Amino acid sequence: MAIWTQEFDGPAGSAPDPSAWIAELGGGGWGDDQLQSYTRPPANAYLTGSGQLAIVAREDPAVPGGISSARLTTRGLVSFQYGRIAARMKVPSAAGTWPAFWMLGTDIDTVGWPACGEIDVMEHVGSDPTAVHGTVHGTGYAGIGHGVGHRFDTGSPQSDDFHTYSVDWKPGSVSWRFDGDEYFRVTAEHVPGPWPFEKPFFLVINLAIGGRWQGNEPDASTLPAELLIDWIRVADSEVKRAAIAT
Repeated sequence: MAIWTQEFDGPAGSAPDPSAWIAELGGGGWGDDQLQSYTRPPANAYLTGSGQLAIVAREDPAVPGGISSARLTTRGLVSFQYGRIAARMKVPSAAGTWPAFWMLGTDIDTVGWPACGEIDVMEHVGSDPTAVHGTVHGTGYAGIGHGVGHRFDTGSPQSDDFHTYSVDWKPGSVSWRFDGDEYFRVTAEHVPGPWPFEKPFFLVINLAIGGRWQGNEPDASTLPAELLIDWIRVADSEVKRAAIAT
């Protein structure tokens, strides 16, 4: 049974639950030459009114770089240690899109990245329409092409329908599933550096455009692009919620 869920029910056009999600804002490439600037919901992240969250990247002359999108995180609100972390989503098909559902260690402010650890539950790029990527990053194995992970070819374009992307995170191991079937597993013995995955992590979900992913060249004519999230569910996890001042 899921013990933390986001089902994204609510009126069309409204922002996602502020007790669960905050927006990370701005542009500047995000360390990866990405083109988008992230805005505050509901400008680019809003409920559809049909039980889904939409994150939309669009041309926007009002923001640096001329493309706006959204990046949402549970940072400072709720964190998780171990369990099955899953999302049912429909990715966009536009060239240059880079949707991701991932996790970062809550100690990022003290130890920095990549020492905090990163678990990419899923990444997808528009230039590789049938594939999904699952990866971990840590000290000595971080960044595009350097993390420990796997490209899984699903056999059909990911944008054709909703799919469920998940990890099973246990002490000493992380395994990835696509629509319930495991396609990759990594253990502490498989990484060429420290294993920083025995502590709380927070969730991140975003839609980037461009960046250094080889071959994922953006095409502004394909915008707007929409990432739809049907639900996010966490089961069998140690959930830590931030204290609320009264």
